[in-house]
Amino acid sequence: MRGWPFAVPMVTPDDVRRLFAYNREVFVRYLTAVSRLSPRAAAVDRGIGHLSFQNTLVHILHVHEAWLVYIFQARLHERSEREWAYDRYPTMAVVRAYSKKVWAEIDEFLAGLRPADLKRPMKAPWMPGRYTLADVCFQTSFEQAHHLGEIIGAYWRMNREPPEMTWIDLHRDLGRRRPLPRARRR
Repeated sequence: MRGWPFAVPMVTPDDVRRLFAYNREVFVRYLTAVSRLSPRAAAVDRGIGHLSFQNTLVHILHVHEAWLVYIFQARLHERSEREWAYDRYPTMAVVRAYSKKVWAEIDEFLAGLRPADLKRPMKAPWMPGRYTLADVCFQTSFEQAHHLGEIIGAYWRMNREPPEMTWIDLHRDLGRRRPLPRARRR
């Protein structure tokens, strides 16, 4: 078999909306938990992939924003390398504001998502190969999970319990607390 066996989307736009409602809920739980730490504790090098909790959360937001906003809309040229620098997000308050911006952009992306979009080829300058928007939705979700796993491990090393992130428990409650973004008519 040539290529990745899942090149044709196995998901619908509503499935992606459910996945990103979960992604957001988990991200917000970790953002809230890290925001409750001292500024030093949030920013100290913990020996994880992006060093600190703060930088790791910023990286997750960068991944979502780069792929789902800028690359999907063919606007990556609008962001300079400097705009991706971690020192632009020096406090958790700044990270929280950036988070609100990114999740609002993702809501807009999700509201307009159509089945044909999921089959659309995507291309990032740093990633070789062929892949679709459906692949990108999985990539950004799994990348978030992997980086939150780094935070979870560091929390346990601090003798702190990390925030809840179980799909079934969180997903069951999502519909009661926050409606999913609705698809727009085109």
